Amino acid sequence: NVRVVEFGGGSAQAGGSMTLSCTAFGLTLENSDIHWYRKGSSNECEFVCSVSPEGATHCDLRGRFSISRDSAKNTVNLLMNNLLPEDSGMYYCAADVIAATCDYSRPSFGYWGRGTQVTVST
Repeated sequence: NVRVVEFGGGSAQAGGSMTLSCTAFGLTLENSDIHWYRKGSSNECEFVCSVSPEGATHCDLRGRFSISRDSAKNTVNLLMNNLLPEDSGMYYCAADVIAATCDYSRPSFGYWGRGTQVTVST
């Protein structure tokens, strides 16, 4: 069975930085498309960043966020800079995404973690 786990969430001040990490059991992340999504106050499952097996990265959020792999640790990191209160929410890591569900209980839509909470205060 594949299990994806996020860690590194917590509280931060606006303008600060935070790094989230994603690892997996039963799956080698460097062989998969890895995505970070988030759910904020809108409750929508919003795309944040992705990295392909070839290393191609794509991030929204105006360059404040970036994604990187640490293949030796089977980990993908999400670096978040210049945090804003609206960045608060649950952040999800997912491998081989079929649909943006932010729901770990639906493996037919990809391998999703249970999420890690990020809270940004002013």
